[in-house]
Amino acid sequence: MIKVMEAISRWAIPMVVLVIPLWGVVRGVKVYEAFVEGAKQGLLTTVRITPYLIAMFVAIRVFQVAGGMDLLLQVIASPLRLLGIPPEVVPMLLIRPLSGSGALSMLRELLHIHGPDSLIGLMAATIQGSTETTFYVITVYFGAINITRARHSLPIGLWADFVGFIAAIYACLWLFG
Repeated sequence: MIKVMEAISRWAIPMVVLVIPLWGVVRGVKVYEAFVEGAKQGLLTTVRITPYLIAMFVAIRVFQVAGGMDLLLQVIASPLRLLGIPPEVVPMLLIRPLSGSGALSMLRELLHIHGPDSLIGLMAATIQGSTETTFYVITVYFGAINITRARHSLPIGLWADFVGFIAAIYACLWLFG
């Protein structure tokens, strides 16, 4: 069974890369022209969303450099400890909805300090996989298609991030704590 799974995983991507263009040719699609048109649209989308990305990254960095993150952690550290939540993982809750690369950097730092098999390392890794970059998604995707009113998307996305954070913490406490 393991050899079959290894063969499938070794050939899955090459087969997809081969099958999709062949399927297009069979259906009469001009594959190369469609690819070039898609690449052109992707480039235009990149140019259109760049200002939104720059604004978001600058705001995150200003918050960190100004000491907002440290101040916030000082205020909420004690109540979190009472709930069994290590304050070290709280920056993941705050940064993950804003920036995937920022959260990944934070994860790397936590793994370096505490180790990948520590409870904090396991919690941070689980949070990384259980939450989304909500502000990034709204900024980039909504900006790409010119949606200016996110309406309920932001509160629902942040609620889902919070639930994912809490579920990750307590799942790790239950399984590894």
